[in-house]
Amino acid sequence: MRQMLKGILKTENHVVFEACNGQEAIDQYIAHKPDLIFMDITMPIMDGITATRSIKQQHPSARIVMCSALGQKETILEAIRAGAEGFVVKPFEPGAVLGAIKSIFN
Repeated sequence: MRQMLKGILKTENHVVFEACNGQEAIDQYIAHKPDLIFMDITMPIMDGITATRSIKQQHPSARIVMCSALGQKETILEAIRAGAEGFVVKPFEPGAVLGAIKSIFN
């Protein structure tokens, strides 16, 4: 799924950094300060909602879009309460991914 998302983003010439778990996502954010994070909810070591809370506590201006196969209302609400500004459902549709980016930066 990361490769699919990366492919969509690269077609629009976005620079992409990857993380395979929530702790690595935090480390990557600190190292690179990206304009936007696409964060999966389900990851090993630390889930995406916990990683989002951690990033937002230390960097309130961080912009995060949650990604998940789960379309459950409560999961979306929990992600938003954690600080996510958007939500994209897997499998990724290019229009949904690029639309999430546009909605955050417009």
